Amino acid sequence: MLLDFPLSVVAALLIAFFVSYCSIAWLIQWKTSVVLDYPNSRSLHTRPVPRIGGIGLLAGVILAWLAVSAQLPVPVWLGIGILAGISIVDDIRNVPVGYRLCVHFLVALGCCFSLMLDLHEWPLVVGITLAVLWMCNLFNFMDGSDGLAGGMILFGFGFYGLMAFLSGDIGFAVTNLSVAAASLGFLLHNFHPARIFLGDVGAIPSGFLAAVMGLIGWMNGLWSLWVPLLIFSPFIVDTTVTLTKRLLRGEKIWQAHREHYYQRMVQSGLGHKNTALLGYGLMLLAGASAVWMNGQAANIQLAVVLIWGTIYLGLILMADLSKKPYAGER
Repeated sequence: MLLDFPLSVVAALLIAFFVSYCSIAWLIQWKTSVVLDYPNSRSLHTRPVPRIGGIGLLAGVILAWLAVSAQLPVPVWLGIGILAGISIVDDIRNVPVGYRLCVHFLVALGCCFSLMLDLHEWPLVVGITLAVLWMCNLFNFMDGSDGLAGGMILFGFGFYGLMAFLSGDIGFAVTNLSVAAASLGFLLHNFHPARIFLGDVGAIPSGFLAAVMGLIGWMNGLWSLWVPLLIFSPFIVDTTVTLTKRLLRGEKIWQAHREHYYQRMVQSGLGHKNTALLGYGLMLLAGASAVWMNGQAANIQLAVVLIWGTIYLGLILMADLSKKPYAGER
């Protein structure tokens, strides 16, 4: 690191936050129709909103990393650049789904293969590659309600940073906390009523980083593989269950819809603000559980994961059995 701790932490967080906040404020004023998200029958918003907030978030992250010489593998840097590139084109021009998924898969495969080359456990490499591919798209599916995706980035990478700090890896802690700080800068513009959305350019790289940082932390012995899954479980469970149900009904899972549990919460009368706040509570509890269980024996970690699985199953059953009619979009 170029700067000594704790100065490096303070510098990185301030750079990430202010660059993100200020650049996004400028993007909001940059009114052009090609970057506006116009509402349709499947939207939860009622007016055109810019959908390129991820540009500002990534700018804050990258500049903070450069300022403190963040030590990340080259494939991670390349992956962010490639994913951000195709995603901004998609935000403006609508790249066909097949092309996007091919790029996402190649990035995930290249990154996982290079990071795990010495393990020689190819079934594990394949499994984690698919997990990275899923996480790349998962954030995009969940970026449909004011403040929700920004909050998940804030809490998720905040817990990564905390756990790295507690394990003594200050460099990796600063790297993750920089993402959390940049997301806070974005969240101040995205909390209800949102003035800008994350867009593919922010959601896809964020999901990629959530998976890859979790992988790096595991390979460096900072946490078990259960930890990233539990920290980001609010998004993982909602998306996986919702899209599995759509797939079983023979529906096209890549088409826009309003069947995610968070979307149903917004429409049920809770609205964007209360849905986000409830989501934050769930994220906080899941992340805190992950921090606590990381120092426990393997059987205790498994027990914690099973308990959370039971909690999520109960929440899903409650939502699916609820007959409360939707109250509208806002």
